[in-house]
Amino acid sequence: MKTLLLYTVTALAEILGCFLPLLWLRQQAAGWWALPLAALSLMVFVWLLTLHDAPSGRVYAAYGGVYVSVAVAWLWAVDGVRPSTWDAAGVAITLAGMALIAFQPR
Repeated sequence: MKTLLLYTVTALAEILGCFLPLLWLRQQAAGWWALPLAALSLMVFVWLLTLHDAPSGRVYAAYGGVYVSVAVAWLWAVDGVRPSTWDAAGVAITLAGMALIAFQPR
């Protein structure tokens, strides 16, 4: 559970770090606060990646599955778009792949 939570927080930091410049580019946010917060969020994202105890390639591969699920949750919570059945199926498949990679016997 700790691993999944760490992956989820890592994904949120990355998505926020990319979303804030998008807001600024769409001129829905002032760059004076959006860009520094985005940079800070991406620094936190990189730092969080260092907290995973698996080799980096395995971390990135497993993290991808969690990233997809957090991105679909973001789609619903922030963008206001309800995920489709296809979105839910994609999340289930990527989380299954993530579980195979992250929780394999060592």
